[in-house]
Amino acid sequence: MCYTAHIMDDIPRFADLGIPESLCARLEQTGITVPTAVQQAVIPLLQTHRHLLFRSETGTGKTFAYALPLLARIGADDRSVRVIIAAPSYELASQIRTEIQRVSAAPSALCIGNTSITRQIETLKRKPNIVVGNPARLLELIQLKKLKTQNVSAVVLDEADQLFSKEIRSITAELVSRMPPSVQLAACSATAADSLLGMLSRALPSGSPDAEICTCFMPEENILRSRITHYAVFSEQRNKLDTLRKLFHALNPAKTLIFTARPADVEKCASFLASKKIPCAPLYAKADKTARKQAIDGFRRGTYQTLVASDLSARGIDVLDITHVIQMDVPEHTAAFVHRAGRTARAGRSGVNVVIGNERELVRLSAFEKKLKIVIYPRILWKGKLIAPSAAETDTPFDA
Repeated sequence: MCYTAHIMDDIPRFADLGIPESLCARLEQTGITVPTAVQQAVIPLLQTHRHLLFRSETGTGKTFAYALPLLARIGADDRSVRVIIAAPSYELASQIRTEIQRVSAAPSALCIGNTSITRQIETLKRKPNIVVGNPARLLELIQLKKLKTQNVSAVVLDEADQLFSKEIRSITAELVSRMPPSVQLAACSATAADSLLGMLSRALPSGSPDAEICTCFMPEENILRSRITHYAVFSEQRNKLDTLRKLFHALNPAKTLIFTARPADVEKCASFLASKKIPCAPLYAKADKTARKQAIDGFRRGTYQTLVASDLSARGIDVLDITHVIQMDVPEHTAAFVHRAGRTARAGRSGVNVVIGNERELVRLSAFEKKLKIVIYPRILWKGKLIAPSAAETDTPFDA
């Protein structure tokens, strides 16, 4: 069953959506007073205990859309795991838990791979109400009988399209199938393919009384078109790092997230920028947990104004004040381009997305431009400025 997103005529408060006053007060303390469109649509649907797949653009508030109604069910005397949330990366799982801790005193645990499972087992002994982690580690803890699922009322799949990618599809499906038959499934993504609904249905626990999964696909807010300015800069592959250096001098960006497809290039790019006295930190999936945490925390606090990341490690990063995204290459698929660009212009802000591409990559970028119905402006670096090519021909400054 597909639901058309219904947005109230009058601007509602969270209390109008049935969110308890204790959660509303904590939201107000963090400066959040008005539900976003996706929160207005999704919170009432999840309150009906239906299975739900919802889709909404990056930066629209998906985490609180599912977290608030599920947190509202947790009683002060609950001493068992009530909600399990799976995410594809350490950064996203950690961020989800941080967001929940901002508004709820319910105990939570972070369980992700490449870290001490012994310590996580000890944390689970304290009977958290919410457990957030990646599917492989969550499933491992269930198989070891350290993560008890008999009282779980809801399982959430954040970035569900990634969780059902070929590499980890079977693990995610097995995780969901280990939940009690009465569990409610909530899945969300900024990009959800039609095939995802079928995979979710097949993963539901055996004996589930209701195998129907409702869908709620939010209308596009046109963030890519309305709040992000897109530029393309040509560069030969061998000159890209030097082009990046010149771009920094031309733009003087306040807070920048740089993407490169190959994890091996992350450290190389970060080292190059550091040698040019541009404070930055690298973030890639194979780095140890401590280094990754220091990188993202330092970027969020402003210790580093620049973060260099691979696609997987940066998926889901929600840092509100990113002013610029720089893509050192053009990804193979539009979904990756959307997720990259969507790291800027969060929570109503505007932002800039710059792609540095070689000749072959810019051909692919042109196809993205048509498919996404956005305008990507060609730019060149000329006398220390980022300008339109026509301005260079006339030697007339262009206000980029």
